[in-house]
Amino acid sequence: MANPALEEIRGKIEKSARLADRKTSDIVLIAVSKTRSGDEIRPLLAAGHRVFGENRVQEAAGKWPALKADYPDIQLHMIGQLQSNKAAEAVALFDYIHSMDRPSLIKALAKEMDLQQRRLPCFLQVNIGEEPQKGGCDIKAVPELLEQARDGGIKVVGLMAVPPDGTNATPYFALLAKLARDNGLDGLSMGMSGDFEKAIKLGATHIRVGTALFGERVPHSV
Repeated sequence: MANPALEEIRGKIEKSARLADRKTSDIVLIAVSKTRSGDEIRPLLAAGHRVFGENRVQEAAGKWPALKADYPDIQLHMIGQLQSNKAAEAVALFDYIHSMDRPSLIKALAKEMDLQQRRLPCFLQVNIGEEPQKGGCDIKAVPELLEQARDGGIKVVGLMAVPPDGTNATPYFALLAKLARDNGLDGLSMGMSGDFEKAIKLGATHIRVGTALFGERVPHSV
């Protein structure tokens, strides 16, 4: 069943990839479904989309098991800040984690992956705009945290960042891409509804799109 919003985003991805001389197949569209109900998510599933992102473990645990029962090939990405005491639930529920950003969380995730014998690919989140209110590690801490994660048996596939609100995201995307290259990483989780086309041109492999797919959030939507 066709979904107009999904088709529009796919068209923009294809155009941006073509302009950057990249393959569309190298770009993963993560539909950000935080605060969206199962009824809001199902039209995208019916249209064939299978990759989704959530910000909170508790919210995801409340709605995704039922959806996964109907669509077993769903791929679920944890894109919000993750508390170390939620590591066990996160490893059990998600397929990727984008918000690994500190030694205590790396340690907790490595322990749970060992216990559950479930190896999740992870992105290291970088506080690319050096904003005190945002998650993510300091830029200078990237090599050390990558080493700790690899020593813990965690497969680090790339870097993730959220540029400062209200600014031109391009320099921040370029900086994250350089950091990834300097540290031998291919994955770049960057770009959202308002700027994913810029992110694709600068090498994004995973874009996180919510509003452009689902529309503006309705207050108190769960």
